[in-house]
Amino acid sequence: MFMADVLIKKLPDYYFSRVKDISDKDSMPHLHQAFEIYFLLEGQCNYLVGNRSFKVVPGDIVLIPSGMVHNTIYNGKPRSRIVVNCSLDYVPKHIMEKLEDTILYRNNEAIHEFEELFEMIEKEQNVHDEYASELLRCLTITLLLKMLRHPNEYVIKKEDNSLVNKALTYLHENYMNDVKLGSVAKMFSVSSEHLSRVFKKETGTGFNEYLTSFRLQKAEFILRSCPNKAISEIAYACGFNDGNYFSYKFKEVYGVSPIKMKGKAFERKSFLPYEENV
Repeated sequence: MFMADVLIKKLPDYYFSRVKDISDKDSMPHLHQAFEIYFLLEGQCNYLVGNRSFKVVPGDIVLIPSGMVHNTIYNGKPRSRIVVNCSLDYVPKHIMEKLEDTILYRNNEAIHEFEELFEMIEKEQNVHDEYASELLRCLTITLLLKMLRHPNEYVIKKEDNSLVNKALTYLHENYMNDVKLGSVAKMFSVSSEHLSRVFKKETGTGFNEYLTSFRLQKAEFILRSCPNKAISEIAYACGFNDGNYFSYKFKEVYGVSPIKMKGKAFERKSFLPYEENV
């Protein structure tokens, strides 16, 4: 069941996680209201961020904006990685603006500098005095400034305009319409079986499952921001032709019905995989 294994919880203002030599299932597509910094130490993975899929190698840093759907695909291979999640209070606006076009960052000569900074962040994360929060903020800013100082050597390759990336872009732009796997495959001159197989391999989820998840996220945003809209109107606006099915899937994923979320001061919860699966 899509997202059934996802732990729903609120992230703290600053969260640090390091896992080493883990080899198990991939993370589920998820989002949270926090800025994420992902640093791959060992192994390789595909990282799905929004409507793009990236091939990540050791030393790469991935930046994920708050509220953007993302997940990692390791295909059962061991990996070691560091993840930092923080509220935007830890990142000045002018730095965020300079990094807004950066998702995958690569500079092999600066890897050791980044490793040292992450170690300092890890140590400070375990300190709980009146200075810890500000020191974490300073270290995080230093990390991002180092990224700006050392030029990004990542070059957009041919695979970045791959079939899956083109399919993701199409889904994000047409989720409100009657989208079918077969029609999308025909559009890109491939078979349905081929598109389904490579989509699953690169994103970690099936074509239809991803589309349903994306539609639900759009519906959740409308429910919270436009309380005067009817549930059926929201369902149809997000590509659901059956209001009952929409309500069923929404409650299955979010734990509450659309009507209970609608028009209330709902504190958005985060879709966060179990730590060992991130």
